[in-house]
Amino acid sequence: MNQRREPIFNVPAAVIALVVVCVLVHLARVYLLTDDEDEQFLRMFAFIPARYDAARAAAGPFPGGWAADLWTFVTYAFIHGSVTHLAVNSVWLLPFGAAVARRFGAIRFLAFFAVTAAAGAAAHLLTADEPMVGASAAISGCMAASTRFAFRRGGPLDPARGPDAEPYQMPAMPLTVALRDRRIIVFIGAWLGLNLLFGLGAAALVGLDEKIAWQAHIGGFLAGLLLFSLFDPVAAPQQLDGSPGEERPPTLH
Repeated sequence: MNQRREPIFNVPAAVIALVVVCVLVHLARVYLLTDDEDEQFLRMFAFIPARYDAARAAAGPFPGGWAADLWTFVTYAFIHGSVTHLAVNSVWLLPFGAAVARRFGAIRFLAFFAVTAAAGAAAHLLTADEPMVGASAAISGCMAASTRFAFRRGGPLDPARGPDAEPYQMPAMPLTVALRDRRIIVFIGAWLGLNLLFGLGAAALVGLDEKIAWQAHIGGFLAGLLLFSLFDPVAAPQQLDGSPGEERPPTLH
């Protein structure tokens, strides 16, 4: 008798690789670099809005030139401010990143991670001026992407789901349908509310000294929600018009 494999114990290699890179970067900063070298490393690879402010950048040029102006939109996601920061992001990346990686495959998933990280950096650039590190924006993008298929009938959150990879290959809900599903609305509302609370200073109330880049989280989340279809390799369902054999939009209770 074949036993059903639980996907939680079968994390895709692309997700493991991201976690390993983040851990190695943090270990190298802590144990291999001097303070001066670490500062230069951050100036080269962290996302620093001052880099894009001509008046402020004139006070001291940033290393890397125009190339770093581009790559820091992504490389900041592999740098973390502390062990706690790294651990929290890894814990969130494992389930949500794994769900998206199983659906997209490694190449599409890594591209999606980079795009949502860049979207988070862009949102941060438009709304804040503090330097930023961490994978939270890209993880937020994965959380948003998972809502497009995880809540679907037969999807990963359905108790009656199929074995192995089947739930991750269910056709995704069209965005207009997904945004009429109460479960998804509650999930998005709770996620947005939590980020706004952190933006208003709730992080200090729970003992977190690091400032939360909540604008970047929202930028990554919106990118994941809106750009999902550009990366999704699973064929979209037929137009939901109520024809026989088509899955109707969920009824709101």
